[in-house]
Amino acid sequence: MKKLLALLFSLFLLSSPSVFAGDISDLSIEGMSIGDSLLDYMTEDEILEGIEFTKDWYSFLKEPNKYAEVKINNNFSKYDLVGVYVRNNLNEYASNKNEKYTILAIRGSIYYDEDFDNCIIERDKIVEIFSKILPSAIKSEYYEYHDADPSGESIIDSVYLDKLPYEGSRYDCTDWSESITSKNDWTDNLSISLETQEIIEWFED
Repeated sequence: MKKLLALLFSLFLLSSPSVFAGDISDLSIEGMSIGDSLLDYMTEDEILEGIEFTKDWYSFLKEPNKYAEVKINNNFSKYDLVGVYVRNNLNEYASNKNEKYTILAIRGSIYYDEDFDNCIIERDKIVEIFSKILPSAIKSEYYEYHDADPSGESIIDSVYLDKLPYEGSRYDCTDWSESITSKNDWTDNLSISLETQEIIEWFED
């Protein structure tokens, strides 16, 4: 666990121009930042395949297909999984593919299968560090049943550091129920997300 924590800290601190970055866009996950074009990291065919793969993941939201998450599998050393979010507007911006696939949010996840207590401990250490990196952010905390699991047996414990109305970061520990783990092959995890305001509002709607 200490090794994973050190990797997370080094990732964010080294990717920021200043330790006290102030803005989410100053930070990156695996070299990717909000505002980048996803085409810098994947081909358009790979992006479209990724959108198709996750198309049913957010069916619990009011507008589930307004945005799309694309998973990137590059055998990352610091994360078990990285996902980025783009607008799901395949027919728009036809003359400007970079704008079409602008990264609006990035999420890095580390698996904590059946280890929720240690996930919370490590998450809180990370939040303490980032509260100093983003000193003007507003902190809020939520403990609730995860909307993605209709059984009500999955739990998400979240801390938000937001700079409204433009951007925010989220630090989650998710404990999936056995039924949804079996159905979707989802694993309990610690995730760190960098998000624009439109993605924040999409999740909250």
